[in-house]
Amino acid sequence: MATITLRSGRVIGDYLAPYVIAELNTSHFGDLTIARSMIDHAKEAGCDCVKFQSWSTDSLYASSYYRENAIAKRIVNKFALTDEKLAELAEYAGKISIDFASTPYSRAEAAFLVETCKVPFIKIASMELNNLSYLTYLGSLGTPLILSTGMGTLEEIVSAVAAIEATGNRQIIILHCTSVYPAPPETIRLQNILGLRSEFPNYPIGYSDHSVGIEIPAASIALGACAIEKHFTLDSSRIGMDNQMATEPDEMKRMIEACRSVHAALGGTGRILNPSEKDQIPKMRRSVISARALKMGEVLTADDLDAKRPGTGIAPTELHTLIGKRMKTDLAADEVILPDHFE
Repeated sequence: MATITLRSGRVIGDYLAPYVIAELNTSHFGDLTIARSMIDHAKEAGCDCVKFQSWSTDSLYASSYYRENAIAKRIVNKFALTDEKLAELAEYAGKISIDFASTPYSRAEAAFLVETCKVPFIKIASMELNNLSYLTYLGSLGTPLILSTGMGTLEEIVSAVAAIEATGNRQIIILHCTSVYPAPPETIRLQNILGLRSEFPNYPIGYSDHSVGIEIPAASIALGACAIEKHFTLDSSRIGMDNQMATEPDEMKRMIEACRSVHAALGGTGRILNPSEKDQIPKMRRSVISARALKMGEVLTADDLDAKRPGTGIAPTELHTLIGKRMKTDLAADEVILPDHFE
């Protein structure tokens, strides 16, 4: 089983307890007070990590785009978090013992996260799959990387991973992802987790979720997803970038509980009986019984025997050994036959 150790010391691996990342995206609306409250609520819900976005007007879009979409620049400016704010949030997350991470959109932003914020990993957005020179730079930082694969063909994913590997970095977690917001169930193709694991057996495979609800993330755990990334908000009724499809704290808590229940239920592939299940055997299995009233001295035939609960007597698998035995006592019909009833 492939495992990766984050800089925080957390070991991530297929079929291990899932690492839950609350994707805060822009649901803080650029407000540090809201951002800190989101960190608090994510911690209370049971998340392992809060993840922000590290971008600015300079790193997200080209100037030509802003010239044609003037409002976009105002929105980006409003929702962007400066390095100083990110550093403050990273420090706050550390104080309450929840991992802090972010998705950078430039080399400078990535270096800042690694060197100043000491993030446990760098998250790579799906949009970077074909940005091979940038992936090469991120790989060269030597920190664990979590790579989302939305919008990508298998060939593009293979190329992206190869670009990172070429730097000598083998600390890669790959997330299956469908870049639709929100993603209807029929678009998700959750078994891609198995396909990615087959293609990349040396790397843990997780799931970045854009569905509404908790069922699909919980189902991914049954496929061994090592990590779950889920959009998070304090109030999904507010208008914002992807905010309406984000998960509020109570639902996030239910999702995490569901994921943990599924993980606890997985067990292993070996057939092992739990002691509590073994205790059910005398109550629920059958024992050999008399199919009719039997007299002392009678020789037992197959027609004389049947099997019913409880399982405290002779097991049905041993029924054939009783045929030909001679009764040494009378026995009423429909009674459990015990060894001292026959010679």
